[in-house]
Amino acid sequence: MKAKVYITPKKGILDPQGAAIEHALPALGFGGVANVRVGKYIELDLSGRDGSDEVDKMCKKLLANPIIEDFKFELVPD
Repeated sequence: MKAKVYITPKKGILDPQGAAIEHALPALGFGGVANVRVGKYIELDLSGRDGSDEVDKMCKKLLANPIIEDFKFELVPD
């Protein structure tokens, strides 16, 4: 089983990288884009493991900073 983890800054947390992308897109001809948020994507191979509870604990203890980041994940069969 594989876990796909998506981590993004919480709403209200400044995202300077997202703001830079949002300001650069119109200069490249891509107008009408707003609220750009930049996050992290992590893939985990969970060979021999059940998954959901363990991945949630991994995110809370190491992969995401629960004070400033939100996370979600999906489990995908191999």
